Amino acid sequence: MPLYLASLNSGSNGNCYYIGNEHEAVLIDAGISCRETERRMLRLGLSIRKVKAIFITHEHTDHTRGTEVLSRKYSIPVYITGTTHKHSRLKLVPHLVNPYMSGIPVDIGSLRIFPFPKRHDASEPHSFTVSTNGTTAGVFTDIGSVCEQVGYHLSLCHAVFLESNYDEKMLERGRYPLYLKRRIRGDEGHLSNYQALELFTTHRAPFMELLVLSHLSAENNHPQLVHDLFARHANGTKIIVASRYEESEVFCIR
Repeated sequence: MPLYLASLNSGSNGNCYYIGNEHEAVLIDAGISCRETERRMLRLGLSIRKVKAIFITHEHTDHTRGTEVLSRKYSIPVYITGTTHKHSRLKLVPHLVNPYMSGIPVDIGSLRIFPFPKRHDASEPHSFTVSTNGTTAGVFTDIGSVCEQVGYHLSLCHAVFLESNYDEKMLERGRYPLYLKRRIRGDEGHLSNYQALELFTTHRAPFMELLVLSHLSAENNHPQLVHDLFARHANGTKIIVASRYEESEVFCIR
């Protein structure tokens, strides 16, 4: 059974990723409004009724903004750690709240979602892989530095949404204040293009079909720059850059 993937939005203005099979799907984060989520899924021919769960990576509003309304309107369970829930201040319907724990998979129909911790400046941040019948996709964004778990789980993936947040020279020469540049470059900030490239080239599996470069900075990066950098090292992996303004196409991974 194939996996269907799409980025509904990717960037500091909102993050939301769709992963599913023919019968059910999950959203990894819901950082754009319910209305915009509905519109983008409709344009892609994706049914919101197939979404059986929302998994929250961490509490920052660009990952949670649409969660309350989506969950309430469609009675969608929200999987979120207790600490993240507390810090997010999300007002969720109590019976739709489902805590998850690191390293313990969650089964949603025939999808298996595996949470593992990452380094980011949030209370209890996690990344996820989503698998069905031997096919695995991952959402690895908002990562300050690469740990063994990130590399290991990327090596299992047929498709990955991978953060490539900033170009080092653009950040250094840009207008951001020094404290913000340090936060972005820090161990709990974001991955640069070259950090993401090293992660990709070191840990990708020979069967990886798709790499969707995600969470690009509007100020300190450029889609063509990132695409060209990774395309030189693709070795057969399809390279896509996710937009911060519109949805991607739907990708089918078999």
